[in-house]
Amino acid sequence: MTLAEYHQLTAEGKKSKYRNKRKTVDKIKFDSVKEANRYCELINLQRAGEVSHFFRQVIFDLGEGIIYKLDFMVFWTDGHISYEDVKGFKTDVYKLKKKLVEGRYPVKIEEL
Repeated sequence: MTLAEYHQLTAEGKKSKYRNKRKTVDKIKFDSVKEANRYCELINLQRAGEVSHFFRQVIFDLGEGIIYKLDFMVFWTDGHISYEDVKGFKTDVYKLKKKLVEGRYPVKIEEL
């Protein structure tokens, strides 16, 4: 068995901690169907001319080796930027990191 086959086998049998189902779109692996669906919505909004561009998995450095990974940073054609996190379940760690990011950086994270 190759290493790739092993990883595929163990990943498929592994249950998600929060019961989310992983999904692949455009060869990108998403942690949840909800996040993949938001990606598809942003692609359609970009094609419609409402979104200029967007970034996935934007990292915010909170110091001392702690990071926060934002799902989407969206640049709208009207000039505003939105910071989006797709959540099905809000952990205490998430809530704390969100407060730290919003306190340290000039952003307001929207939960979808």
